[in-house]
Amino acid sequence: MISDLFTTTVLIGILTSGIRLATPYLFASIGEMFGQRSGVLNLGVEGMMLMGAFAAFYVTLTYGNPWLGLLAAVIVGGVMGLAMAFISVTLGAEQGISGIGVYLFGLGMSDLLFQRMLGTVETVRGFRPVGDFFATQFPNLLPALLAIPIIGSITSILAQQNIMVYLAYALVPVAWFVLYRTTLGLKIRAAGENPAAADALGVSVARTRYATVTLGGIMAGIAGASLSIALLNVFQQNLTSGLGFIAVALVYFGGWRPYGVLFGALLFSMVNALQLWIQALNIPIPFDASELLIMMPYVLTIVVLIFSAGRVRTPAALGTPYERGS
Repeated sequence: MISDLFTTTVLIGILTSGIRLATPYLFASIGEMFGQRSGVLNLGVEGMMLMGAFAAFYVTLTYGNPWLGLLAAVIVGGVMGLAMAFISVTLGAEQGISGIGVYLFGLGMSDLLFQRMLGTVETVRGFRPVGDFFATQFPNLLPALLAIPIIGSITSILAQQNIMVYLAYALVPVAWFVLYRTTLGLKIRAAGENPAAADALGVSVARTRYATVTLGGIMAGIAGASLSIALLNVFQQNLTSGLGFIAVALVYFGGWRPYGVLFGALLFSMVNALQLWIQALNIPIPFDASELLIMMPYVLTIVVLIFSAGRVRTPAALGTPYERGS
């Protein structure tokens, strides 16, 4: 019954899932936002996420330590981000095409590594919910909080999240502060708006773009790791299923602002959580509607792009290579 969706337990479940599912969106989108703010469009986010997800999963599976897995994702993502920066900034290649090339590389290489090094879908013990830690260290605290009306529901939602979820949400105010309250943020925005003027004032446009695109690669790698060793604890072929491209769309939807990206990420993740719960509860819906339900996040991506077109101002130099003196 459709009324099953409106019970307290299910609503808390949808909120819990929605908050958790926003994690990879936030990591990938915030990283991409910095790159685009400096003037570089990176469509290779999806490929970087796949490589980061595989690296994190394989290292965690091998050594049993998710923190080492996360470090591996950071390194792999950083290397791919550096490669994207070299192609876009130093070589001045067309950014859209080169980004698709990076994506295809990540898709093919992660598939090849999966087949050669794993061969079958396995699971790992990744990052655990913070509630597990408190249950072990403070066994009486959680039951006491859960027994309090309203506070208990909030505690239930928070206790089921892992450390990666908390890091993703903490990243939003940090990104805002860096972008709008630091000299580095001013340089990033200047490189994306008027690189010639920034260059004239002593800002190294190339160095700034290298830094932001590499950072974007690192964040994409972490986004992939959040899937393979925190949310799902598995790796399979094409694990991200278009999530990286949705992350790029979220940057447009959020108007290149951290809190706008946060709103978009929560919107997408809540829609995704809703359709997952509808399936889990076996709510009877027509066959055609069930297919549309699965497509909801992707349909929403298209709607977002249509809605964003002409309503937000893109960084003036986005996608435009810069050569000093040109």
